Amino acid sequence: MKAVAEMARGLPEPSVVPVWCRDAIPDRPKIPRGGPPPSFPAFNFVTSLIEISLESINRTKSDFAAATGDKCSTFDVVTAMLYKCRAKAINLPPNAEVHLSITASTRHLLHSVLPSVEGYYGNCVYPVGITRTSEEIDNASIVEIVAMIRDAKAALSTRFIDWMNGGAKDNHYNVPLDYGTLRLADWSRLGFNEVDYGWGKPSYVFTLNDDVNIVAAAIYLKPPTPKQGIRLMLRCVEKEHSAVLCEELLKLA
Repeated sequence: MKAVAEMARGLPEPSVVPVWCRDAIPDRPKIPRGGPPPSFPAFNFVTSLIEISLESINRTKSDFAAATGDKCSTFDVVTAMLYKCRAKAINLPPNAEVHLSITASTRHLLHSVLPSVEGYYGNCVYPVGITRTSEEIDNASIVEIVAMIRDAKAALSTRFIDWMNGGAKDNHYNVPLDYGTLRLADWSRLGFNEVDYGWGKPSYVFTLNDDVNIVAAAIYLKPPTPKQGIRLMLRCVEKEHSAVLCEELLKLA
């Protein structure tokens, strides 16, 4: 996108040449699939925007550090808040499972095979799944949920390498497409807000996903300048649960 923007501004060529080398990503051994194809239920999600302040994020980071002696990321904190608040809002039975689906980058695990040039923009990701009961998430503190998320992320390397070697026969990512599942995408660090097509950098970049009704989704965005923190673009609950979700998130925002 930066290369296109530079051309739009009149540069004769991009300052960094984009490199796409899909063949560099190794293919894993094929495993025969069994059983019927998955079903895709349709929901009537509503769109909500909630901002989590930098002060709230930093406060939770401090709480986590005090409790564990470790550091955590902004993503960990916001994800823990959203996971807990959504579980409370949808109010499933205590023993019902609530799932979190995170798309994690694996480029750092493929550094020996991917192009090392600055312009390589290939997307290498692997899903990370977290499953707990509704009661477990309701009873857990934000700090405890942050720890769950960090544990799941820490297992990424082992699981991805196992998958690449043809393992994972027990399915590392067995997350159903039901109302208990929340899928996340972090757009806040992708650099979209730094792309200048000739009118200056955008004050705000967001996604149009109002027609996505298969799986509950949340997208993390940079808020409009000069604000800091994270803006949540949510399509993850139906109308009957939207007010409670927003109320619970605002308590933490």
